[in-house]
Amino acid sequence: MRVRNKPWASEFLQENRHIAIAQPSELKGKWKEFFGNSNPIHIEVGTGKGQFLSGMAKANPDINYLGIELFQSVMVIAVQKVIDAEVDNLKLLNVDAAVLTDIFEDGEVDRLYLNFSDPWPKKRHEKRRLTYKTFLGLYERLLVKGGEIHFKTDNQGLFEFSLRSFSEYGMLLTFVSLDLHQSDFEGNIMTEYEEKFSNKGQRIYRSEAKFQNEPSE
Repeated sequence: MRVRNKPWASEFLQENRHIAIAQPSELKGKWKEFFGNSNPIHIEVGTGKGQFLSGMAKANPDINYLGIELFQSVMVIAVQKVIDAEVDNLKLLNVDAAVLTDIFEDGEVDRLYLNFSDPWPKKRHEKRRLTYKTFLGLYERLLVKGGEIHFKTDNQGLFEFSLRSFSEYGMLLTFVSLDLHQSDFEGNIMTEYEEKFSNKGQRIYRSEAKFQNEPSE
């Protein structure tokens, strides 16, 4: 993704620290206390411009959402979308996915979304894909027992790789669509990329994968 530099981004995020959390590691293990309720916590890794999570937060006020975005110049757009949506159950974190275990306690997250992640198409870069096994291990730690990953992409190669990665990790695929917008799936909220690609007639692929580590009764 090409990111146009915005010199004012850092200052803007500082001015909106009620949305863009400045020191998220200080809230590790305290996110429900931070939100002031016991609602489930859903996170999106690679929030981008924030359209998906803003829509989800508005549609589901009984769920707390956290968006993870590495690039400040992109995150400022997401912050503005949160402001425009007038939701208080969505916050944004300007961090790298690799440090998520510094921000969340084991089992603190209820669901994780991956939407239109960088496909890293070259074989030598597959370890950078957000559905690679090392990332799955990280997500498994963050998620509650039996937690789910919901994944969307327009990239067939990444989708095939991800289904294989989920399966080889021992996850259970509970939903798979090879053409989401032609399926009977209800309640889909589109990302900016999804709108762009679907308007060009490209297929959108979607899956839900569940970790099979249910707690014993």
